[in-house]
Amino acid sequence: MKILFMGTPDFARESLESVWNAGYEILGVVTNPDKPKGRGMKMMPSPVKEFAIEKDMNVYQPQKVKGNEEFIEEIKTLNPDVICVVAYGKILPKEILEIPKLGCINVHGSLLPKYRGAAPIQWAVLNGDKTTGITTMYMDIGMDTGDMILKQEVEIGKNETTGELWDRLSKIGGELLVETLKQIEKGIAPREKQGEDFSMAPMLNKEMAKIDWDNKTAQEIKNLVRGLNPIMGAYTFLDGKKIKFWKVEAISNEEISTQNTEGLKNGTVVVSSPKDGLFIKAKEGILKVLEIQGENAKRMPVQDFLRGNSIEVFKVFE
Repeated sequence: MKILFMGTPDFARESLESVWNAGYEILGVVTNPDKPKGRGMKMMPSPVKEFAIEKDMNVYQPQKVKGNEEFIEEIKTLNPDVICVVAYGKILPKEILEIPKLGCINVHGSLLPKYRGAAPIQWAVLNGDKTTGITTMYMDIGMDTGDMILKQEVEIGKNETTGELWDRLSKIGGELLVETLKQIEKGIAPREKQGEDFSMAPMLNKEMAKIDWDNKTAQEIKNLVRGLNPIMGAYTFLDGKKIKFWKVEAISNEEISTQNTEGLKNGTVVVSSPKDGLFIKAKEGILKVLEIQGENAKRMPVQDFLRGNSIEVFKVFE
């Protein structure tokens, strides 16, 4: 079975490595063009390209796919039996979906039809879900609307971040893709329609990273913090300076006996010391800050931060 692989980030690299290790013939790898990164803005290849070059695979990096007749003709010439698509980053036109005789297979980071779209792993954490998983599916022209093949469910840890869940699911995705290919090869792969009871997981935006002390509970803020770790971090302001939270815990008012929080504005500091830590009043509970980042500084444990930065009790985060 001849395979063309399409993917870009480290999540996709795990799947490519799994397919490679399973011994399948990989005709080539399609990935996004190199991008400038870091302080020096040096052009860097995607994780998928790095692995492909390491294994001496053919690499294709079209700027665009839709309407790119030259690229589409090249894929037709390769004549893959299956195209595997994992977090490629571009929507495939009908002309490409129709090329492989056994279909285009996608690895998606949710239990479809829940969380169709670009950021399924992030939204599962942001919404405080207890479970999520991986789905493999046959691709069609819709956004993650194709017939499902295999699923694997996993529990989300109560303190698990998007980054940690991403790493776990990327490995599971690779394993499930190989099992999917085996079943397709044997002609025993299931095919299940998704139905109409779906939800969407759109791209994240920077505006959502600001903590809403007035309307969000302590638990919802915790989910925001872990959902945006390590992507961008949730932030707030204190005395006009931007502060990021990278790790927090939500506790009840009863668990903190040093202050009566009744009547205090949400976002008010109720405990602050290198010894005891940093506790902030939130709607329905208290936010205990564990890892913090000051403006133009590195992220660090809150005790270390408070040794060099004084935050007074009754100050209000905004």
